[in-house]
Amino acid sequence: MGQSEQRSERKEQDESRMEILLELNLKQKLATRLGILLVGSIIFVLWCWDSALASLTLGALLALMLRNPTNVYAFVMTCKRDVIAFHRFVGLNIYLLRRDRRGCSVAHCFEQTAQLQPQKICFVLGEQRLSFAEALQLSQRVAGYFQSQGLQRGDCVALLMETRVEYAPIWLGLSQLGVISALINTNLRGDSLLHCISVAKAKALIVGSELSEALQALPPMELPLYEYADESQSLQLAQATPLRPALATQPPSTAKLASSRDKLLYIYTSGTTGMPKAAVITNLRFLFMSAGTFYMLRVLPEDVVYNPLPLYHSAGGMVGVGMALLNGCSVVLRKKFSASQFWSDCQRHRCTVAQYIGELCRYLLATPFNPEQPPQHQLRLMYGNGLRPQIWTQFVSRFNIPHIGEIYGATEGNSNLINITNRTGAIGFVPVFGRSIYPVQILRCDELTGEPLRNSKGHCMRCAPGEPGLLVGQVDARRATSAFHGYADKQASEKKLLRNVYAKGDCYFNSGDMVVGDILGYFYFKDRTGDTFRWRGENVATQEVEAIITNCIGLSDCVVYGVQIPHVEGKAGMAAIMDPERKVDMDYLSIVIRGSLPPYARPLFIRLLAEIPRTATFKLKKRELALEGYNLEAITEPIYYLNRDGVYRQLTAEQHALLLAGKAGL
Repeated sequence: MGQSEQRSERKEQDESRMEILLELNLKQKLATRLGILLVGSIIFVLWCWDSALASLTLGALLALMLRNPTNVYAFVMTCKRDVIAFHRFVGLNIYLLRRDRRGCSVAHCFEQTAQLQPQKICFVLGEQRLSFAEALQLSQRVAGYFQSQGLQRGDCVALLMETRVEYAPIWLGLSQLGVISALINTNLRGDSLLHCISVAKAKALIVGSELSEALQALPPMELPLYEYADESQSLQLAQATPLRPALATQPPSTAKLASSRDKLLYIYTSGTTGMPKAAVITNLRFLFMSAGTFYMLRVLPEDVVYNPLPLYHSAGGMVGVGMALLNGCSVVLRKKFSASQFWSDCQRHRCTVAQYIGELCRYLLATPFNPEQPPQHQLRLMYGNGLRPQIWTQFVSRFNIPHIGEIYGATEGNSNLINITNRTGAIGFVPVFGRSIYPVQILRCDELTGEPLRNSKGHCMRCAPGEPGLLVGQVDARRATSAFHGYADKQASEKKLLRNVYAKGDCYFNSGDMVVGDILGYFYFKDRTGDTFRWRGENVATQEVEAIITNCIGLSDCVVYGVQIPHVEGKAGMAAIMDPERKVDMDYLSIVIRGSLPPYARPLFIRLLAEIPRTATFKLKKRELALEGYNLEAITEPIYYLNRDGVYRQLTAEQHALLLAGKAGL
């Protein structure tokens, strides 16, 4: 047989083998697909019959494939949760994608909402009512008027006004022109107020007549001033243009200049340390923050939402107001939160959903308890952020709240989480097998400085379940759920970013918060980086100490911070307690602290105050108190010192002198 014949025969044999292999491959693929279809059908039937049995079936299959008991347990326990969350998350992303592709701004979306239900009540404040049609018309008049005043796309107007039904329509009208509204904290005065106006580069200022005194105390400003007053109010600023009568005669504008990616608002950080920073809120960011809440928590257009939070803040002014603007809910406003009126307001307005933030739930829990007259309400859901795990169960039980939707997220941040499952204490979760879809991570870090720890290659390291670390979120400008728009100050924006985290060129938002995750993917807040301090060779988390003391003293305000003692390494703990009537039993508090905290976590000093400084969103300010420390010469309130026998007694001048000289034996 010749070589050519041999080559021809080998070629035929190779082709025959290839055909056999292809046929086997096709049969294998077909068998695999049929197997997946069969298993999927069985699981679907089981799920309809019994979801727990379906989860166990999936768990058994995964056990055979993965041979990892921990992952199998996590999957079985979270399968139903993750399917529900995935379904809602997909719905949210489709909502955002459609509006982004169409270039829809918040004003566009509100116009569509208002046209569907013009006569429905949009905002309620006391006896005032504003329908969707009236709110839409007001916003269009605002757009028309300020267009005639020469404002253009990209300009900024500062808005200094207490909560009103007209508050949101005013900035909505400006947004139709592409004008950015800087929502100014109504509690600011002097240099802080000037800073917020100047950092936003405002071209004009709108002020409510109730806040005119804040401007009268400032030096003259060279920018147009507009004063808004109700019929019952008189104008206070002679140099200002009365805005309300000007709007009454202004024909509605039909301007449609803004798009989804345009800047919408500047919302300022609370300023617990240093001057407030103006966080950039685009239209798409607003859509994400608001729609993310009602999609994930299933808030319906038929719900009536109680929002007692300030409208210049992201919780009240975005997540709360957005329930009306985007979801079509009626939103009940209140100028100032009142613990005594909270439940009566909810009952009177037949609210089905209510918001909370910060320490609001603790203030409600601290109100007098009358078992014969429990609060009457129709709430099916309360959502917000900052409900402490230590009072969670007590709060839900006492006030009979069916569902708590705890939300985690900063105004400017992208590491947002939400607890949709009523999991006590959790700020949210990321599916165990879904971190690539929603890349929020916990990094190993130095708990004192908050600096991420890096390996020999210079990359950050993930925390294992149960290990506290720094919460970060990957930045992706293409996706509304993970974009980071920063602050008006670009240098401040860069400080919030971590680069080259897992690979060269990647970028993550640094939340500045210490959290811990469990094997089921739930996240729990631990402390703010910088609040943790080191004493006697151990790290002390201030929130844990605050929780122990707060529960002991009847839920009064309490903050814990570290103070420096000369010639002693680390920082000693100090607690400031609001006790204007000096009712705190220091002997009892000594017993509770000894029995609840290890020696290194027990505060060395306790200071009693008439009032603790706090922000308008109920965050207690620590920086000012930490700077004052335990200086007996500058502080008039009583300061107690932890003696060697474990009892707190008032700090004496002799003990203070020994501490300063480094001779206290610490």
